[in-house]
Order: sequence, then C-alpha cells, then structure tokens
Amino acid sequence: MSRKKVAIITGPTATGKSSLAVRLCGELRGSIINADSVQVYKYLNIGTAKPTKDEMGGIPHYLIDELDPKEPFCAADFMKAALRRIEKIHSRGRRVFIVGGTGLYIRALTGGLIGGSPPVPAIRAELRARAEKEGTRALYDELKSVDAASAQRIEPNDLFRIIRALELYRVTGSKPCELRQKHSFKESEFLTLKIGLTLDRDKLYKRIEARVDRMIAGGLEDEVRRLTGMGYTKEHKPLTSIGYKQMMMYITGEIDLDEAVRLIKRDTKRYAKRQLTWFKKEEDILWHDAEKAATDAGYLKIMDKVASFFGRGKG
Repeated sequence: MSRKKVAIITGPTATGKSSLAVRLCGELRGSIINADSVQVYKYLNIGTAKPTKDEMGGIPHYLIDELDPKEPFCAADFMKAALRRIEKIHSRGRRVFIVGGTGLYIRALTGGLIGGSPPVPAIRAELRARAEKEGTRALYDELKSVDAASAQRIEPNDLFRIIRALELYRVTGSKPCELRQKHSFKESEFLTLKIGLTLDRDKLYKRIEARVDRMIAGGLEDEVRRLTGMGYTKEHKPLTSIGYKQMMMYITGEIDLDEAVRLIKRDTKRYAKRQLTWFKKEEDILWHDAEKAATDAGYLKIMDKVASFFGRGKG
C-alpha cells in the first residue's frame, strides 16, 4: 500500500507559517493539523498568536482549540491524535498539512518516539529536585557519563530532555542512544515534504518584538485575567508558556508591566533561537526566506514544490 503524503510547514515563531499554509490549502484542497504545543488549548488565544476564524480562511483546522488547559498533552499524545486526524482528512479526499514550530511533535509524527517506558513521576521529581539544588549542569554531566552520545544530541540547558534521558536509563537499564537505534527512527509511514520558513536573526527578532507589542495592545493582560478568573493557575502547564507566565507574574505583583513585556520579548527570542538550533538537525527541511515567501513570486516557488509533491490530480 502506498504511503500517505503529508506536507509540513515549520520553522521558528513569527515567520508566517500559518498564513502560508492557509494559502496553500486554499489552492490544493488541504486541511491543517496544528503542531504548536500551546495552540491546542482553548482560551489561550492572544498569547499563542492563534489564528482567528478570518485568518483560517475557511480551511479546516485540527488540534487547535481542542483541550482544556488542565488537560495534559505531550508529543506522544500529539502523535496519536495527529494520526487519527490524518486518516480523517484523507478519507475526505483532502490533503494533509502539518503546521507549527514544535519540532518534537513533528519528529514524533514522522519518525516515532523512543518507547522504553512511560514517564515515572517519582524519578522525574527526584531529578528535578536535584536540578534545583545542584543545577542543570550536574544532571547533564551525569548524562554524559552514562550516555555520551545522547548528551551530544541534547543542549546542556535543556532540562526536560536531560531528565527524560536519565529516566529512560534508570528504568530500562539501557542507554537512550541504544534505545533510539533499536526503536525506530525507521522508515516513516508517510511521504513527507518539509517546508521551513526562516529569517535573518535581526529581522526575526524585530518581528518578535512587534508581535509582542501587538499582543499587549490586543489584550493579553485581559486574557490572562480571564483565565485566572476561570480558575487556571501557574500550576497548569499552558499557563507556564511564554507570554502567560510573565503576565501572570505581573498580575500577581511580582513584576511591573514594562518588565513583563521585556521578559516576554527576551524569552520569545530565546525560544526562537532554540527552535533554529533544533531545526538545523533536520536535514530534510527545504528552507525559504519568510519575507520572500510572502511575495507572489516566493509563494509560487513554494506552491510549485508542494503541488508537484502531491501531484496535480485529486487525493
């Protein structure tokens, strides 16, 4: 049986992924599966730059606005949910577009995840406590000592992935790098075309600053106040994401508004930098300048690649 075709539009934040995808879907009878880890949640709109109904342009969107902020959602959940949506979209004779900047979600869908074991809360809690006491570097050094290959793949300040790697090692007795080889970054069940949007670093950072200013002007503070009024707190993971975390700090009196805005801009830039670092490891992404992609000539260049990938006919 032939593999299903899936187009992926990815890249760092603020590069215009959603608008490009909507335009492509309009011409190619496509549907969009969101691959942004926070846009999947209801009520978090302004701070996630979630596309509005008008911006969606009548294109079906999935895994956006679907979960309550109290519900957990991880890469494995995304993979399972996206697989179901892909089947649904294909059954309706439409083309699949995965759109977003959460690199781990895209990798999980196209290449799988290391199985090994389910999360073990007690081990994670112990490792987090150690990180708070001794610093992230201490855990990273431990990972280097037990699995240098995995440590080389992980940034020294990426506490989440360091903890997961150490957790896998403790539970399975095997090095995560060995599990990875055994597991399955085998041939994907999909044929994929990955289009990446990027920008010169200075231009990207200016876009980020402008977007944050629009979020503030558009009512981010009021959105966060509504969320707290609904009973959501910083204990709920989506409220720890960039924009919401800093605005919560302002609302609770920890910092003033100017500092909240400064931190949102700083942390969004840092996030974009981490995204770029992640995507550099993905060798099959076809990169396009985001400014050029927004022009007619640049769009047509991308459109030709995507149309050729899917084939000009139906399906």
